[in-house]
Amino acid sequence: MFEAIFAAVVATATPAPSHLPVVVIHAPQANLRLEVAKNDPEREHGLMDRTALPPHTGMLFVFDNDGPVTFWMKDTLIPLDMVFVAADGTIRSIDPAVPPAPPKAADAAIPLEPGKAKYVIELPTGEAYVDGLRPGLRLTIPDISHI
Repeated sequence: MFEAIFAAVVATATPAPSHLPVVVIHAPQANLRLEVAKNDPEREHGLMDRTALPPHTGMLFVFDNDGPVTFWMKDTLIPLDMVFVAADGTIRSIDPAVPPAPPKAADAAIPLEPGKAKYVIELPTGEAYVDGLRPGLRLTIPDISHI
């Protein structure tokens, strides 16, 4: 009985592996393994319901155009760094340590994180700094058209 309860707790504490493809982006201090969210449903779900992210992992959000984007932390359980990246790979801005929304917060009460980007990278909080990311740095974004 104890094993079954323990297994149930572990299963709920660790989210199931994502079905999204993964790309590697080279940062100055690490290789980042990023799940790719490139359509509306994938971007909307993002990193919701994750209880943890290993170091140097996160998500790459890909948009059709380089322009204004807005993120929110609905059902996101961990604080994140948000890295806003131009179409040419240049980091425009970094919003560090964006806190998760309070559980059961009304949609209207969840703060929005605006930026301008073709790509947004979400990483565990503090990871952007540790990995050497900074505004003005140019990243090489892999071709994701085939994935």
